[in-house]
Amino acid sequence: KLKTSAIIPVKTFSKAKKRLNLQQECKEKICSLMLQEVLNTISNCKLINKIVLVSKDETALKIGRQFDAIEIFDNESGVNDAISLADQYLSDKKFDCSVIFPQDIPIMTSSDIDNLLGFVKSKRSVIIVPSRQFNGTNALVRCPADIMETRYDRGSYTFQMDAARTKTENISIALIRRMMLDIDDEFDLAFMLKQNDKQDFCKKIESCF
Repeated sequence: KLKTSAIIPVKTFSKAKKRLNLQQECKEKICSLMLQEVLNTISNCKLINKIVLVSKDETALKIGRQFDAIEIFDNESGVNDAISLADQYLSDKKFDCSVIFPQDIPIMTSSDIDNLLGFVKSKRSVIIVPSRQFNGTNALVRCPADIMETRYDRGSYTFQMDAARTKTENISIALIRRMMLDIDDEFDLAFMLKQNDKQDFCKKIESCF
């Protein structure tokens, strides 16, 4: 069994979700609920051995503690920097594999993560789960854990593909429906609530408005 870590870079709640046209307090509450849900889902997945949370948001780090996550404080110079901090931490801990999850894919389930890791067929491989619009990366599996530097800044998952291609030929794209929904604006939010995949979670979100 591969020793696998999850990495979650978390932007300060007060600065996150600029495209979500809601009151600030409501936005921060939604960010907090999404992170809780994502952490809960990952911690219920038997294939993940450790969660690493990279953030400078005190509330986010506090939520991470409930799930026994390793805390790495960063100065918010971007997602790629946050991930390289996590990579440095993991490099001497002998992890075979790392999975990067954003904080805003709350309707994924533990079985979705099992399915994703089931695609790992080789010691040197990369698996990408794109966003619904195919313009972002919603999960990134790297074996070994530091096989490639990430390229999130451009927004497009094609840049991750290019980075991966320089390191290995074993690159897969996994289309996992619930992982492909990230909550960026109110259309995503409305779509999630209409699908109602996780009823209890959706109720909590609705109570924010």
